[in-house]
Amino acid sequence: MTFKVLLTDYEFAHLEYEEQVFNESGLDIQFIKKQCKTEEDVIEHAKDADALLNQYAPISKRVIDSLEKTKVISRYGVGVNTIDVDAAQAKNITVANVPDYGMEEVSNHALALLLSWARKVTLLNNEVKQGNWDFKACVPIHRFDKQTVGVLGFGRIPRRFIEKVKPLGFQTVAYDPFVSAEEMAAAGVRKMELDEIIKESDYLSVHVPLIKETHHLLNAERFSQMKKNAVIINTARGPIIDEKALIDALEQGMIAGAALDVTEEEPVSKTSPLLQMDNVIITPHSAWYSEEAMVELRRKAAKNIVQVLKGEQTPYALT
Repeated sequence: MTFKVLLTDYEFAHLEYEEQVFNESGLDIQFIKKQCKTEEDVIEHAKDADALLNQYAPISKRVIDSLEKTKVISRYGVGVNTIDVDAAQAKNITVANVPDYGMEEVSNHALALLLSWARKVTLLNNEVKQGNWDFKACVPIHRFDKQTVGVLGFGRIPRRFIEKVKPLGFQTVAYDPFVSAEEMAAAGVRKMELDEIIKESDYLSVHVPLIKETHHLLNAERFSQMKKNAVIINTARGPIIDEKALIDALEQGMIAGAALDVTEEEPVSKTSPLLQMDNVIITPHSAWYSEEAMVELRRKAAKNIVQVLKGEQTPYALT
């Protein structure tokens, strides 16, 4: 039996890792590669596919309703906001992701952004390059043990981030409505409610998934409750933050700064005020990346498909 696997879209230079997994599977797999941008593109090519391998192309309810044979949709990455998971579940289609491939990378990147802000490394670098050799450009800086790092979310990545932050001396607190205070305490972290952590954090690191309930979780009202010295770090998803409200909060001095690996519009608009702000660090959605993470992501995403087509259960199934 031949299985048709459609790669809806990709931005990799080659596909040798995916092809290796499929070739070693023992299955007869026809691997079709496309660069779908729209729902119509996906519908055109996916109608008779047994499996979809997805990066950014929209897998909406309309797309899913058009699928005739599909058993599994596997996404490169942790988030599945490109896929209508409820619609897939209604058609008994397995949706799978790769939630653990970039745990070290993302937690390291969040830590790097935190340290760059806590010691104002980026700011001082820019000042020196502009001819200003004066430590007073970074005033004030405080000792780490006098500051609180708040973490939104308590999944794999934020837990690893906290493990790296705690030895530096920061006080650590976390918010996650699905994790008990006892479980957090066992990890040496104090649980806070959302309003409390917003008010108490000197640094607020975002690690929640992008779902309906977290869209614009950080908005004008929340910014108004934060400390004036507070800095927001986001290595999760851009739309978790209301970017217009963030810009207003920064311009008005309601908060001190932001360190963003993700933005609402990607790539960030060249006209965005964020690019002109000295108190904002932006990286190009690169927190997930290392050569090792790249290989792990791609092999595991392909393996999800192989396991389902073999009638097995992938450990990364969401439906």
